[in-house]
Amino acid sequence: MDNNWIDITGGILAIGGSIFLFLGSLGLLRMPDAYNRIQTGTKASTLGTILSLTGLLFFLPGWFGKFMILILFVLITNPISSHVLARAAYFTGVPLTKRTTVDQLSESLNEDKSRKAALRKVHTNEEEDKL
Repeated sequence: MDNNWIDITGGILAIGGSIFLFLGSLGLLRMPDAYNRIQTGTKASTLGTILSLTGLLFFLPGWFGKFMILILFVLITNPISSHVLARAAYFTGVPLTKRTTVDQLSESLNEDKSRKAALRKVHTNEEEDKL
C-alpha cells in the first residue's frame, strides 16, 4: 500500500513538471518581445525540469545523487544562460515591446557613463595639478 502512494506522488510531480514545461512553451508564443519570452521560458523550464526530476526520483530512489546533481545544474545554468541571452539581445539592439515602461539597464548604463566621465574629469584635473 505504501508503495502505491510513492508511485502516485512521483507521478503527480512528473506530470506537474510536464504541465509547467507545456505552459512555458505557450508563454513563448504569447509574450510580446524576446525579453519576456526568455524570462517565461527560463522560469517554466527550470521549475518544470525540477518537478519532473523530483517525480522521477520517487521511481528511482537509487539515483538520488545523480538527480541532485542534475537539479543543481539546472538551478545554476538556466538563470545564467537566460541572463546572458537577454544582455546579448539588448546590446545587439533587439527592441523592447511598446508596453515596456522602465528600462533599468539603460538607466544603469547612463549612470555608469556619467560616473566614468566624472572620474575621467577628476583624473585629468589631478594630472594637470601635478604639472
